Amino acid sequence: MENFTYFSPTRVVFGKGSLAELPKLVPPKLRILMTCGGGSIRKNGVYDQVRKALKGRTLLEFWGIEPNPEYETLMKAVKLARAKKAGFLLSVGGGSVLDGTKFIAAAVPFRGEPWDIVGKGAPVKKAVPLGCVMTLPATGSETNPFSVVSRRGIDDKRPFSSDLVLPKFAILDPETTFTLPERQTANGVVDAWVHVMEQYMTWPADAPLQDRQAEGIWLTLREVGPRLLAAPRDYGARASMMWCATQALNQLIAAGVPQDWATRSPPPTAWTTRRRWPSWPRRSSATRRPGRRPSSSSTPSGSGGSARGRPGSAWRPRSAGPRSSSARWASRPA
Repeated sequence: MENFTYFSPTRVVFGKGSLAELPKLVPPKLRILMTCGGGSIRKNGVYDQVRKALKGRTLLEFWGIEPNPEYETLMKAVKLARAKKAGFLLSVGGGSVLDGTKFIAAAVPFRGEPWDIVGKGAPVKKAVPLGCVMTLPATGSETNPFSVVSRRGIDDKRPFSSDLVLPKFAILDPETTFTLPERQTANGVVDAWVHVMEQYMTWPADAPLQDRQAEGIWLTLREVGPRLLAAPRDYGARASMMWCATQALNQLIAAGVPQDWATRSPPPTAWTTRRRWPSWPRRSSATRRPGRRPSSSSTPSGSGGSARGRPGSAWRPRSAGPRSSSARWASRPA
């Protein structure tokens, strides 16, 4: 197992009626900017629940954050937050809304061109505190420090990460997902599945606990996926799906193990988003058969064309066979 540091300060409030806890979680004297997507929260009743829970608070609204949030759209929210002196951001919606809100949180106090946060890796030194009400389980963004932002003018899509944009809290009520369209439900299952794949289908690290955790998420997704499509209001299935999506990318199963992310690299997905090309995972080191050596283009960066940089070594899934170095890296002709 590799060395790691695990940090997860987000308070997760999970279950039926958990939105009622919102007034206790949002600081009482701060101006709140609620960030939203295209309007689905009006249809499923979540918007009314949030307004009711925060009655009497100064609550501003920003609508229109897209799937794969656009830099140009987010900068409008940044200007609003600065002008109105918002002291807290509340993301209400799915992972894209939350990704966009993380960028807004970092950009509001940033001095200089905010695109530098994602485009040049400029350090985030301050951020507006934020929380979230999740209505679409998929990305796991509610308990991780990651965000991805797109910029239409240059066909670019960039990630950034900062502990300062970790949500202070995440409200996860499975009932808010009852009205999700079938396609979004299915996409969420696949999203969580691929997140696990990128942290599991690499090479052995002698980390059996993380392996079993990852496999448990997969087995649960395989079990509840058909139930979600057959009975959209199956609370048990919705609850399991929501928690799987969180666990798939809250950095827990990634602790101490190698990762890949070849199939989810932001630049290629920027093209699939713009051109409407199929965006299912491509054949890479994460999807090759055990025993086959990955090419230099499909191995983790810096690997020199073979697993862990060992020429002629055979790639194996982490759960396959003995974990000794002699068994893991049996030499084969190049």
